[in-house]
Amino acid sequence: MQLESMEAFFQKRVDGYDQHMMENIEGAGQFYIEVAKRLPQEKNLKILDLGCGTGLELEQVFQLYPAAQITGIDLSGDMLTALKQKFLDKAAQLRLVQQSYFEYSYETGQYDAAISVESLHHFTHKAKLGLYQKVYEALKPGGKYIEADYMVDTQEEEDYFFAEYERIRCEQGITDGFYHYDTPCTVDNQIKLLTQAGFKKVEQVWRLANTVVLVGSK
Repeated sequence: MQLESMEAFFQKRVDGYDQHMMENIEGAGQFYIEVAKRLPQEKNLKILDLGCGTGLELEQVFQLYPAAQITGIDLSGDMLTALKQKFLDKAAQLRLVQQSYFEYSYETGQYDAAISVESLHHFTHKAKLGLYQKVYEALKPGGKYIEADYMVDTQEEEDYFFAEYERIRCEQGITDGFYHYDTPCTVDNQIKLLTQAGFKKVEQVWRLANTVVLVGSK
């Protein structure tokens, strides 16, 4: 397989992205609901959405919290355009940023919640830990981080995916940058990373097949 940069991969697939997610990812209809259900019960929520894509998760968020203010970060400009078109009536509540969420300058103590759905299973422990620390600082006291993502059961599975990714990168002469390849972590490792970043009471609150929802509090 030829690896594609993260941005190029999603730019090419924006037209069929919603259909793919809803039809090919087991439990997609439910895990979007589960993420929205776990948000703090505040009327005017300020939410940070990491890897917001076309905003599939926001459909459920706006049903429960129609006044929510969203800062959405994504590498793909076409994905963000699709999100805007989907929520034309919420334009004043959306701040969309085309950038890597690893490089974004997060405002300290500004958000009631941060969410990430099916986005972070492409990155190393080190990259995730640094991101989680930034997200922790961006949340208000008592704020929540909610992640729904692809995770594996064993360390052997995790090690295999990371080793394969490194092998393919080496074969293709790739030395830096983010490329699209699944490197899911175990649930235990995800919880450890969030705990190391400062989150309290990190717990698995839902699972179906390989998709897990984790919640951590500041």
